[in-house]
Amino acid sequence: QVQLVESGGGLVQPGGSLRLSCAASGITFSDIAMSWHRQAPGKEREFVAFITTSGASGTIASYADSVKGRFTISRDNAKNTVYLQMNSLKPEDTAVYYCRSNSYVHYWGQGTQVTVSS
Repeated sequence: QVQLVESGGGLVQPGGSLRLSCAASGITFSDIAMSWHRQAPGKEREFVAFITTSGASGTIASYADSVKGRFTISRDNAKNTVYLQMNSLKPEDTAVYYCRSNSYVHYWGQGTQVTVSS
C-alpha cells in the first residue's frame, strides 16, 4: 500500500520560511522522481517543484517560475522523504501543498495547508 504523508505546513508571516516534508512508504522511493504541487482556493492544482532520482551526478531539480529562487526541493533516500524548503514566502503562496510520486502511476499525499498572512 502506497502512502505519501506531508507535514510541516502552518501559518507564517510574509517573508517567513517553512520546510515541508513528505514521507513515502510502499514504493521504491530511490527509484522514483518526486514533485510538489499546490492548490489555492478556487484555483486548479499547479506544479511547484520536481526532483529526479539520484544519478551519478546527483539529482536535478526544476521549479515553477513563481517559486524559483525562493523554494528548494531535496530528497533523502535513506529516510524515504522529499522536502520543500520555502523561503521569502508571499501571501500568494497560500495553498494546500501536495507531494506526488512520478512513476507509471502517480500517487498523491493528502496535502498540508500553508497560509502566509500577517
